[in-house]
Amino acid sequence: MNSYPIKFNPILKERIWGGTKLINTFKKESNKTNIGESWEISDVKGDVSMVANGAFKGKSLKELITTYKGNFVGNKVYHQFGDEFPILIKFIDAKTPLSIQVHPSNQLAKERHNSFGKNEMWYVMDVDSDGELIVGFNKEVSKKEYIDTLENGNILNILNTEKVKTGDTFYIPTGRVHAIGAGTVIAEIQQTSDITYRIYDYERVDAITGQPRELHTDLAVDAIDYRVSKDYKTNYSLTENTSSTLVHSPYFKTDIIQLTHSIQKDYSYLDSFVIYMCVAGSFSIDCNGDTLIVNTGETVLLPATTKNLNLSSKQATVLEVYL
Repeated sequence: MNSYPIKFNPILKERIWGGTKLINTFKKESNKTNIGESWEISDVKGDVSMVANGAFKGKSLKELITTYKGNFVGNKVYHQFGDEFPILIKFIDAKTPLSIQVHPSNQLAKERHNSFGKNEMWYVMDVDSDGELIVGFNKEVSKKEYIDTLENGNILNILNTEKVKTGDTFYIPTGRVHAIGAGTVIAEIQQTSDITYRIYDYERVDAITGQPRELHTDLAVDAIDYRVSKDYKTNYSLTENTSSTLVHSPYFKTDIIQLTHSIQKDYSYLDSFVIYMCVAGSFSIDCNGDTLIVNTGETVLLPATTKNLNLSSKQATVLEVYL
């Protein structure tokens, strides 16, 4: 197959909590307002990404998988997932807080929705001075205590709030209650799933219907992990110009590369596609005679047949995602 760095057309999503940074700062093209999400690489039904550059321009992600199979995603990946692309890549701009929510496990999602679960991670790209996230509980609670607190309107009292800064990273396993706070821009990597149970939504109403947005109280109760963690934030060390481990889970692996000069990458050991998310600065990829510039807020996919390339930048931060 023709192996080169592939960009896809972003799929932009209007959200009640969305802002303008994805358009004004990251140069996403849209005449809509309140853009909360840019789906960079998606195989979600009804929202399948289309190639924006090169020989495959105009083809869908699904077409590339079904045509090239293991050559595109990696043989082990294709053996496990077939024609389904296993992860969904997003940038998120929260002008106001997202709803407090939880995602079901793989087992529950399969039983209830015939879907993958939704294990995910967040990397904070930009945040206002008072930006924060909600991740997990601030104490261990019973199911009954959770229900009572929710019914009394005091759910925020038992949730863990994290003040955040650029570079902070959180892994959100299924079952963990969470919410992105106002003024925060996030790079999100997750399993391919659009299943979310909304627990609490600050009594907001839908802009079209004028009715309160739907809550999934009953579904969420059995999906929640009520345990408390000592430290929800991911601790990691950063070494310039090399791949440093960020989050390695059973569902995806993410490393972080702080580029300050040119480096060579050799993926001959890896039986997987590779995705680069530029979360700061800009960098160039030289691969098989092709050169591509990747700016902040852009995403590139390298097919599994890509083995050797050069990355170059005076200053860039890149998330490197693979299976």
